[in-house]
Amino acid sequence: MEQIITYFESIPAAHRSLILVGGITFFWILEGIVPLFNGSYNKWKHSVPNFFFTLTTIVINFPLAFLLLKTSDWAVANDFGIINWLPEMPLWAYVFLGVALLDLIGAYLAHLVEHRVKPLWMVHLVHHTDHNVDTTTANRHHPLESLIRYIFTLVGVFVVGAPVGIIMLYQSLSVVLSQFNHANIKLPKGVDKAISYVLISPDMHKVHHHYVLPYTDSNYGNIFSWWDRLFGTYMHLDREKIVYGVDTFPDEVANGQISSLLKYPFVGYRKPTTDGSDLTDIVNEQPLVK
Repeated sequence: MEQIITYFESIPAAHRSLILVGGITFFWILEGIVPLFNGSYNKWKHSVPNFFFTLTTIVINFPLAFLLLKTSDWAVANDFGIINWLPEMPLWAYVFLGVALLDLIGAYLAHLVEHRVKPLWMVHLVHHTDHNVDTTTANRHHPLESLIRYIFTLVGVFVVGAPVGIIMLYQSLSVVLSQFNHANIKLPKGVDKAISYVLISPDMHKVHHHYVLPYTDSNYGNIFSWWDRLFGTYMHLDREKIVYGVDTFPDEVANGQISSLLKYPFVGYRKPTTDGSDLTDIVNEQPLVK
């Protein structure tokens, strides 16, 4: 464990890029071997806006990374934060607790708030309007959401008192697990269920991308699944019944255009419905964004 933390304390930028690109490549290939949905969509065309938003996330996070490092250095130097206030523990427990708490604040809590606060939901909407969820969807976040997620992560680093090694390990795990649970892959149901007792599995997270409530407002986790179970936000839906998208933003053409997606935080709020009874009327309306 000490060698792992030492590595992540000074992980080269090239290695972080390799984790991002390598993860997408691996799950992209796996999607072709064991796909959950055999859609007729063009994967390369579909990936264009998702890769665009991956790039904007990198551009936004890169110059702000120094704040994470400065906050971490201050917390460690001043013995501040939850994991620094606890009694001495084995290194593996210290690292595990640090990663778990960062996942709670930087991922679960951030995601929950984005669904509960209307203006933030309109920002997060970009992620949910993907009609063909796959591994590239993991990084489909509006630039404003990248900033929001960064703020929650920064608060998490401060409250947890996480050192740099734990932060880099957490972010690396977060990237790969997000690519995994968004991937269009079909695991044996027993295997997927077993995974979901500890980690967010593909079937578990796909429920969150179902097009209507209450499923959209469930399964917020990114790495560990127990936060949803602990806080009562876990839901199950057979994967065969899942329909991707958002019922009140059904225009698949607009939802695949970068120019349209960038405008979503600034269009009128539409309250999601709890069933699909009025879907016919919705799809017949004119697109919100042109």
